[in-house]
Amino acid sequence: MTDRFDSEAFYAALNAARLSKQMTWKDVAEEAGIAASTLSRIGHGAKPDVNGLAALLAWSNLKAEDFIRGAKTEEAEPLAKITALLRADPHLSTQNAQLMENIVISTYNKLRGT
Repeated sequence: MTDRFDSEAFYAALNAARLSKQMTWKDVAEEAGIAASTLSRIGHGAKPDVNGLAALLAWSNLKAEDFIRGAKTEEAEPLAKITALLRADPHLSTQNAQLMENIVISTYNKLRGT
């Protein structure tokens, strides 16, 4: 499997965000809710774990797809987008989000003729 996540570019973008906010790496770690060692590892070329990546993306307002080599520029499938939105909705429990997802998928497939 080829290496698709560009951690060097991600770290450079994090550094630019850090500098623009006049923060230290320790400050970034504290604000993002991650260990400072995570930032050090990324700075030395390691790939962030999914929770560290999510925390740093949220802190920096960066988008993960900007650091994926060979990412397609076309839109995601409608059902994938709907699923992501339902599961991210803070007003829905996991069970209710899954229930709505099943209803939407079933209805979508019936209406589009598959």
